[in-house]
Amino acid sequence: MSDKTANSEQAAHEQGKAADEHAARQGDNPEIEGKEVESEEVETEQSPEGTDADASVEEQLAAAEARAEDNWNQYLRAVAELENARKRAERDVQHAHKFALEKFAGELLSVKDSLEMGLSAAKDATDKADALVEGAEMTLKQLEAAFGKFGIEEIPAEGEAFDPEVHEAMAMQPSEEVRPDHVLTVVQKGYMLNGRVLRPARVLVAKAPE
Repeated sequence: MSDKTANSEQAAHEQGKAADEHAARQGDNPEIEGKEVESEEVETEQSPEGTDADASVEEQLAAAEARAEDNWNQYLRAVAELENARKRAERDVQHAHKFALEKFAGELLSVKDSLEMGLSAAKDATDKADALVEGAEMTLKQLEAAFGKFGIEEIPAEGEAFDPEVHEAMAMQPSEEVRPDHVLTVVQKGYMLNGRVLRPARVLVAKAPE
């Protein structure tokens, strides 16, 4: 065998021995393999696919929270509307109770007017029928008591400052005794029903003398 061939075989043998030692070292050292695995896992965790999945979950959570808040606001509005409807119904019932007799009370006013006019005429007559006057006065008192039970009250007018809410001006007359813009004479009495005008008082309003 020549020296050249011997050198080649010895070099190949040494290379094979070095390769076997390197493989043995890798098999005996698990830390190297573990590091390679961990490196792969880190690469997997930091992959774009994982980031996109996290973002998608956050978006879904934000959308769910927005829907929940919207539903809660709708619930609050519905509760408020129901409460307003309940209050309106209560007011309507109260008004119905208060003013159910409004037409009836209006009819009774003319009866009271007739009694008052009859009494006034009988008192001014020379031949007074005392019994008639006394009977009419009793009837008038009973009627006034019935008015009071149902919340019907007479509107103050004569001598009062003119109030367009409760007084109806028929005319204006100059007067030295009554201040201007005050009621001089009551033509027809006015009445309130539970604090609401049933019929305004018809009046003559004073003005300053010319």
